[in-house]
Amino acid sequence: MSKSLGNFLTIRDALKSYHPEVLRLFLLSRHYRSPLDFSKKTVLDIQSGLVRIYRTLQRLKDVGVPMKKENESWGFLSGAQSEPFLQHFVDMMDDDLNTAGAMGLVFEKVREMNKDLDSEKIPLNDKTLTRLENDRHQLVLAARVLGILHEQPEVFFSQLAGTQKEPDPSEIEKMIEDRNTARASKDWEKADEIRERLRELGVVLEDGPQGTTWRLDV
Repeated sequence: MSKSLGNFLTIRDALKSYHPEVLRLFLLSRHYRSPLDFSKKTVLDIQSGLVRIYRTLQRLKDVGVPMKKENESWGFLSGAQSEPFLQHFVDMMDDDLNTAGAMGLVFEKVREMNKDLDSEKIPLNDKTLTRLENDRHQLVLAARVLGILHEQPEVFFSQLAGTQKEPDPSEIEKMIEDRNTARASKDWEKADEIRERLRELGVVLEDGPQGTTWRLDV
């Protein structure tokens, strides 16, 4: 990296555009012995993953899953042997600090929790509430080892929005119009390219019967 080449970025400058937990997760996404290339696309992929985790925590809160006391949840992984997920997490970290593998386990746990939430009726019964409470407890224990999930979901989303420069709505609408034109002419490559450019701007497209809508990825 070189300032003269314009590819030099300090952590201080990066923090102006990205949430600290996003940067931390990005640094942990590869093994510490492996090279790590910084790119906006890669960081945004990591950010989307972290957003999914926080949205899961928000879902749990919204459906009334109780939270364990903080002095219990933020403790050391002393009871890992009794929980398969935590034991696998510890084994991964003991394997030459395989943080990328440990992150994979965290995202797998989040997928399981969302699947559980999607399959259950609201309000949740006591058995499901207890299971999800325990799952959340394990998720936070593992995440705290990685140095993430320090915020409440609503605080995180507010902070994340503060690090992003909101794109011009008229520019977004023009790009969506161009994408619709490309799709109508079956130019799927161009349509995908426009969608990817919008995603890099932090814009998520949602195609539905009434047309295409968009929202910021926060």
